[in-house]
Amino acid sequence: MAQIAGLETRRCPKAARIPHPGSWGLGQAVLCPWVGRGLRNLVKWTGRAGGTVLVAGRPPCPHVAPLSPHGTAVLVPCGAVPGSLELHCSAPAPFRCCQGPVVTAGTWGQLRHPSLTGGTPGGCSRMGAPGRCHLADIRNTVGNIPMEWYEDFPHIGYDLEGRKIYKPIRNKDELDKFLEKMENPDYWRTVQDKMTGADIKLTDEQVELVQRLQKGQFGDVHFDPYEPAVDFFSHEVMIHPVTNRPADKRSFIPSLIEKEKVSKLVHAIKMGWIKPRKPKEDTPTYYDLWAHEDPNSILGRHKMHVPAPKMKLPGHEESYNPPPEYLLSEEEKLAWEQQEPAERKLNFVPQQYRCLRAVPAYPRFIQERFERCLDLYLCPRQRKMRVNVDPEDLIPKLPKPRDLQPFPTTQALVYRGHTSLVRCLSISPSGQWLASGSDDCTVRFWEVCTARCMKTLPVGGVVKSIAWNPNPTVCLVAVCVEQSVLLVNPCLGDKLLYGATDQVLESYTPPEEERVQPVQWRTATVEEHSKGIRLAVQHSKALKQVTWHGKGDYFATVVSDNSSMQVLIHQTSKRWSQNPFRKSKGLVQCVLFHPIRPYFFVATQRYVRVYNLLKQELTKKLMANCKWVSSMAIHPGGDNIICGSYDSKLAWFDLDLSTRPYQLLRHHKKALRSVAFHKHYPLFASGSDDGTVIVCHGMVYNDLLQNPLLVPVKVLKGHALTLDLGVLDVLFHPTQPWVFSSGADGTVRLYT
Repeated sequence: MAQIAGLETRRCPKAARIPHPGSWGLGQAVLCPWVGRGLRNLVKWTGRAGGTVLVAGRPPCPHVAPLSPHGTAVLVPCGAVPGSLELHCSAPAPFRCCQGPVVTAGTWGQLRHPSLTGGTPGGCSRMGAPGRCHLADIRNTVGNIPMEWYEDFPHIGYDLEGRKIYKPIRNKDELDKFLEKMENPDYWRTVQDKMTGADIKLTDEQVELVQRLQKGQFGDVHFDPYEPAVDFFSHEVMIHPVTNRPADKRSFIPSLIEKEKVSKLVHAIKMGWIKPRKPKEDTPTYYDLWAHEDPNSILGRHKMHVPAPKMKLPGHEESYNPPPEYLLSEEEKLAWEQQEPAERKLNFVPQQYRCLRAVPAYPRFIQERFERCLDLYLCPRQRKMRVNVDPEDLIPKLPKPRDLQPFPTTQALVYRGHTSLVRCLSISPSGQWLASGSDDCTVRFWEVCTARCMKTLPVGGVVKSIAWNPNPTVCLVAVCVEQSVLLVNPCLGDKLLYGATDQVLESYTPPEEERVQPVQWRTATVEEHSKGIRLAVQHSKALKQVTWHGKGDYFATVVSDNSSMQVLIHQTSKRWSQNPFRKSKGLVQCVLFHPIRPYFFVATQRYVRVYNLLKQELTKKLMANCKWVSSMAIHPGGDNIICGSYDSKLAWFDLDLSTRPYQLLRHHKKALRSVAFHKHYPLFASGSDDGTVIVCHGMVYNDLLQNPLLVPVKVLKGHALTLDLGVLDVLFHPTQPWVFSSGADGTVRLYT
């Protein structure tokens, strides 16, 4: 029995002594079967010095079984030390031997795998039953140190007895690797341990874990990543506290250290050592750009001469006998006369004369010559040093209006029927019906496409405001008449729709206890019901505005009064009204609900306040930079609002940017009465007492770094001035790029 390559072997009683297959004749080798795992055959070499080379092959002894198909054990003469041997083994770790220990010539040494311990020279003292042998532990014993420290050494650490633990041989060439890959069915799941250099076969559980991690899943199969998180420490006071320790004494006794600090600060303030900060001065500082001009510079020495302004050279149209294509036809002459002087391409009509003698004298010759001389006289002949800026660069690069289509350009329909000025307009969510309120004490309902009056509702008072419910499933119009809001069902369109509206209103059951309300809700009488009136909300003072919330259940009203009861919010389904404000902040002009978020906009004469209805607090206060706000509209996105004022300004606010206007537009000559945004197109319009409606392109970008693009695209005319009043209300169609305007001339006009 012997230990060869560190493996305890049992000598087969019938083991053949095989002479060396080569021609050296240096002894004989004994092939012994190893009863454990590993090599097919093991070599015991006996004989004289020199060497025996034996590649493990088919064992001649019938008792030697090929227990493993992997590798060979080879004894070769050592070239470095003459007369000694080396053992080479190509077998899977942990049975692979590095270049083995040198066996001195002429002696018999036990060939022991350097990384295996145990066993006695010449035999196995610990062998138990036949067919069983013990493998020594080859785990890394160096501890937590960098493994590259052992790169230049043949061993990795030491065992318990102080012997070196040698590294396995890693001298496979590509052919050996390929053969092993082909023959070994577990090659794909074999990895090398960097700590010991041994090959480790992964178990099924480890392979499954690797696959799960490669897919980005959790290592634990039973872990649920979507399990709802339980917040242990919540804001709610727990019935059973975590600790039952009584409160500290210091938690309710003032700190002496803090008391001392505060007394020192108070003493310093009294003595005048600590002075309050001075308020920052808001006076602007001016810089004279040309105060320290260098007279020796090139531009300083040579003052640039400004030539006299040149007049435009005459063309063919100025000729006394122009070509026929330059002469205007009768239709063109008529169109030229109807145009305003500022819009005409030519300020004269080309005419044809038979000869130069027949041309009459120019009537404005002396006046134009005087203006020309005045221009030359007033123009400075020398230019002082200024910054060289191209005037074209100062004008903002705005796109052409034709690139910003669609927008309304022409008057399409006129809705006639009111006998006095039309103060307010509202359109149904479908865009099919239009409601108008007038000073002739009537509300008229029109069909938009045909301008036909479908219904006239006398209300017995001046209609100050009208608002159609924005909910498409409800057919209801709120009308402000003197001191009451009338909720009217116009009974237009789908019969199922307005029938369902009546059913919803009639299904209301009053509460058992009567609640105190700032207003009185009243059901319509039989006569009023036949006209279409369903409910009346009676106020204490005259009303001037009504507006709906986007969902159609709540509406807000504004009363002409300076008390805290100016603004009231009403709920239709519960017939309940409430006053959201305790005290007045000024005379309220108009209010609006935010289209998406729970915000409420209140416009007074000079400010627009934004309130959060959920938190019941003031969120922002916008300064309008105008004397008297008249109207307000909010962008469908909810981040921009526009305010019209009686001093002919339109202020655009970007709520994310500042509390001051992003841009002030002064396009109108007289007071603005109304402003409006389109729901889908980037358009907004303003109506003024100068009788015009100006439509502007207002593009709001999702990129917060890009400013809104505001471009006026069209001035719409048509309303006649009456009692110094022009356009009183403007309104966009909900789906089409059309705009409606109501005027003091008693008409409603549609521009498409």
